[in-house]
Amino acid sequence: MADAAESGAAAPGENILVAEEVTKVFPGVVANDAVNVEIRRAEIHCLLGENGAGKTTLADILYGVYQPDDGRVLLEGKPLELHSPRDAIEAGIGMVHQHFELVPPMSVIENVVIGTQARQWLDLTEARRRLEEFFADYDVEIDPEAEVGRLSVGEQQWVEIFKTLYFGVEILILDEPTAVLTPQGIEELFRILRRMRDEGLTIILITHKLKEVMDLSDRVTVLRRGKVVGTVDTADVDQRDLARMMVGRDVLMQADKAASEAGEPVLEVDEIHLESDTGRGSLEGLSITVGSGEIVGVAGVSGNGQNALFDAVVGVRHPASGSIRIAGQDTTESAPHRIATLGVASVPADRIAQGLMMDFSVKENLVLGNQRERQFSRAGILNRGQIDAFAAESIDSFEIKTPSASQITRTLSGGNLQKIIMARELSGQPQLIVAHQPTRGLDIAATEYVRRRLIQERDRGAGVLLMSEDLDEIFQLSDRIAVIYDGRIVAVTEPDATTLEQIGMHMAGASDTDQGSQ
Repeated sequence: MADAAESGAAAPGENILVAEEVTKVFPGVVANDAVNVEIRRAEIHCLLGENGAGKTTLADILYGVYQPDDGRVLLEGKPLELHSPRDAIEAGIGMVHQHFELVPPMSVIENVVIGTQARQWLDLTEARRRLEEFFADYDVEIDPEAEVGRLSVGEQQWVEIFKTLYFGVEILILDEPTAVLTPQGIEELFRILRRMRDEGLTIILITHKLKEVMDLSDRVTVLRRGKVVGTVDTADVDQRDLARMMVGRDVLMQADKAASEAGEPVLEVDEIHLESDTGRGSLEGLSITVGSGEIVGVAGVSGNGQNALFDAVVGVRHPASGSIRIAGQDTTESAPHRIATLGVASVPADRIAQGLMMDFSVKENLVLGNQRERQFSRAGILNRGQIDAFAAESIDSFEIKTPSASQITRTLSGGNLQKIIMARELSGQPQLIVAHQPTRGLDIAATEYVRRRLIQERDRGAGVLLMSEDLDEIFQLSDRIAVIYDGRIVAVTEPDATTLEQIGMHMAGASDTDQGSQ
């Protein structure tokens, strides 16, 4: 690569990509409101903000997914018009989305070069050579001939990153890149990203994890409600400063949780086997117990059986063998409705597809599943007054931000959607709460709220089975930690008796003997 001064390109430390007064409006929403951001060459720049703050919209504008309604984007001082991601790639800007855009049946090398050659028959020899050099240079062990669908999610992410670099981009945008990684995987990713930055790559990082912002970024731009609050050098701030910029108030950074002693078991899962629909994430003799008044956190990389465990406990699918007991009653073959009547609350990972009817109103979703209960209906006729009263109380108690109880649910933010589910599920004071990724995708304020409610339920005496891929959340909330790997619980410990690194090793399949030999 030619010297920056000789080529006329921006030198390290100088602006390479600039958004000037960028505005983007969707029906009823100003996503970006006169946004100004300056990205310097060879820096790691984080875009930080709550859900709906406008950071992803801004990234999509920089990548050509959207075009601004007003303002402009400058690349090395020259106006840049992007009408598609292909235009962005040709301009040297690449993006790796949170949800991968790979073709599972195709090989690694085919996924990397797809779209780069127009000929009917691809010549993969040169592509293979370059790809092997990439992998060797960055110490990533992936077979270029491997079928992508058979790779781990962490390996698939590397394929996405190297696919982007194969195009020769100089600016790389990463959207929530650590969501699928173990602690060791995150550390390795950060090591390589720092090296790429030192070699001249400009990286724009979108994340809601403040610790990652502090560990990785050089500068941070904070957005709130579509506007830029400010841009700061990471070295000059701490997590509390950034949280205050994001939310506009002080935020509780650590869950305030007193010690608790578990009571009688409210959930007993014994040696259950359950085949996955996809062939991955099956349960292979899994056992776990949750007592009243305790939170048991299940830590694991996505795809190791968490979905199957959730489905089995709440009755969506029945195990082929083994048993499940809730409050002493056998529920192995029970339907979801019967399980709910035993005092079981369920918070699914996919709040939109599994937890809510998006075209229903807020109040309809608040009583969904309970609409036939005596409180809300008589002889099949809904008691509108009782429903309205319950909705008003729930909206106030759970701090749901909505214009009215009659508002259509799909118009609300992710945090408020989760609060609707929490309000509905916790209204009956359940004795067991099964929560799967309860804060995934939520901003820091909504996350703080959901975690606080789960602790309150534990303190009331409920047992909580918490499945989360956020290890900070697992350590903050759990009284006991169970690690799931390949459909089994491979370790059970307490937060004070272990470390993030040890849990991460278990998540990767290492035994205690393996860890002792490290």
